[in-house]
Amino acid sequence: MAVAAALSGRSLVLSVSREAQDEGVFKGMSLRQACMRCPGLTVLPPDPRAEEQACQILVRMAARYTPCYEPARPGHLYLDLTGTDRLWGPARDVASRFRREVRERLALVGTAGVAGNKMVADIASRTVRFEEVVDVEHGREAGFLAPLKVGLLPGIGPVRQKLLSEELNIGRIRQLAALDLERLALVFGRQARVIRERAMGIDPTPVFPLCRAPMVDERTVLPREEMDDTRLLGYLYRLVERCGRRMRKQGLIPRRAGLLMRYADHAETVGRVKLYRLSVQDDDLYAPLEHLFLKQCTRRIRVGFIRVWFYEFTRTDTQMSLFDVPNPDEDKKWMLTRALDHIRDRYGESAVIYGRCKASDPRPKGAGA
Repeated sequence: MAVAAALSGRSLVLSVSREAQDEGVFKGMSLRQACMRCPGLTVLPPDPRAEEQACQILVRMAARYTPCYEPARPGHLYLDLTGTDRLWGPARDVASRFRREVRERLALVGTAGVAGNKMVADIASRTVRFEEVVDVEHGREAGFLAPLKVGLLPGIGPVRQKLLSEELNIGRIRQLAALDLERLALVFGRQARVIRERAMGIDPTPVFPLCRAPMVDERTVLPREEMDDTRLLGYLYRLVERCGRRMRKQGLIPRRAGLLMRYADHAETVGRVKLYRLSVQDDDLYAPLEHLFLKQCTRRIRVGFIRVWFYEFTRTDTQMSLFDVPNPDEDKKWMLTRALDHIRDRYGESAVIYGRCKASDPRPKGAGA
């Protein structure tokens, strides 16, 4: 069994079962190649909505063990268990208990790595296949990493991995740790010192807890994955409308905004933009995000999930300027926006729809607008 967006043979495998792995199928392989290696492969489509719900449950479960946890990517968490020994016991026991709870509640099989820093814990969790906990004791990080491939270290992608293999005949982390900074600088430049520290198991990066700053966000799972910019921009405008309506009710004006898009192969693009015009009008909020969308949506792959968020707020109840010149057009826009908000509050969100948002209208064709 495998999870992949069966749009074409070029789609990538997102997850595989143990039986499929035994047949030579692995995560990241093209769907066409996976079906050739395993003719009896059952392909399931990804479910972004179920994934989002599972990630939220994982976060709530992690919050029971420690207030300092960091969601790294979907399905991956870092937990800082410093000072929780008397409450929960050793970190290895916590990892085993957490895995059991995930399996009982979500029916998901996971792996866990326990170490003194995030990097080693992450690598430890990726060195096992199923249902195991790898505990790297403090002081033995370098010995644990030594026999592993250099590609497991952060900052060493396929290009640098190939360069290390061809130019320096290096394939294991112990060989990388044995090099001096001068030789490492030939490949990594200014990052040579950081790469050498990582090869020795040193990572000072802390666990960053969730941001508690106020944020207004909206997201949507597209009923059908889209690749047409016009339709995608319609969904984007609908999300901006929802955020703008919420911010107007709370009297908030955002200074920054963000946009996340998830493609059919589960790759994500994230962008942020500064809002130079302080406004909560839908058009003013939408224009910078439209520019950001056109800038970062460059892959020829269908999009299945969009999220928009606004943050760094200021209040609307500020002192008015004594010398402001009245702008009739702005006044009319405000009156129109308030009228639309009133109609939607009374009759529902879909009572009035802009033409550009028609693609994201959940109602059947022929309904009034």
